[in-house]
Amino acid sequence: MSVFATLVERLAELLQPLFLGSATAAAIVVFTALVRLAVHPLSRAAARGQKASARLAPRVAELREKHGGNPERLRRELADLYAKERTSPVAGCLPSLLQLPAFFVLYHLFSSADIGGEPNELLHHTLLAAPLGDRWTDAVGGGEVLNGAGAVYLVLFAIVTVVAAVNYRRTRKQMAAGPQLQTAAPGMGAMMRFLPLLSFATLITVAVVPLAAALYVVTSTTWSAVERIVLYRDLPAAGALAGPL
Repeated sequence: MSVFATLVERLAELLQPLFLGSATAAAIVVFTALVRLAVHPLSRAAARGQKASARLAPRVAELREKHGGNPERLRRELADLYAKERTSPVAGCLPSLLQLPAFFVLYHLFSSADIGGEPNELLHHTLLAAPLGDRWTDAVGGGEVLNGAGAVYLVLFAIVTVVAAVNYRRTRKQMAAGPQLQTAAPGMGAMMRFLPLLSFATLITVAVVPLAAALYVVTSTTWSAVERIVLYRDLPAAGALAGPL
């Protein structure tokens, strides 16, 4: 934890001339970008895997229809198919899973009153008028709904809403372009109908976590939206199984 705090502090020192009192907030954004750059090769691999899954969806549906009464045979046939095509149905989960440790460390760092027995000085840093260790409820409780700290959260909510709307429209188009994905597995249709709305759940996360962690979520979610537009531009239907983060 202290190593991570030191990293954030060093980044903030480098950014101080540009961002002044909001240097620590800027350091969190930079840190998030570095994490996303580190997992980008996995995101590219996940994109290839999801494109392969989209391509294989009709064959998967055929196997389920043919061997639906024999689960063991179906499992073997699907395993052979994915092995032959060198892909996995869960390939898209890896980038999101590998980001979780960084998010939880950041969350804990800005929720702890002390670090290594010393007062946590990071809690005194701010993004404009909003303390990085506070939550949206703190701003509301302090009467700053539309001004001060509340205004900072309104900007974050606006960014998340725009990104979620882009993801929603894109996912709906992917569903229309690749309806065979909805029949590739039991329950897939219901999941696909729910998936476009999942991006809006990020609003809840931003509202309940410390502002520092909210910055991580907003930056990472925005990165994901842009990354998917780039990675799936040549095969729109392939990205339909992608999650919100």
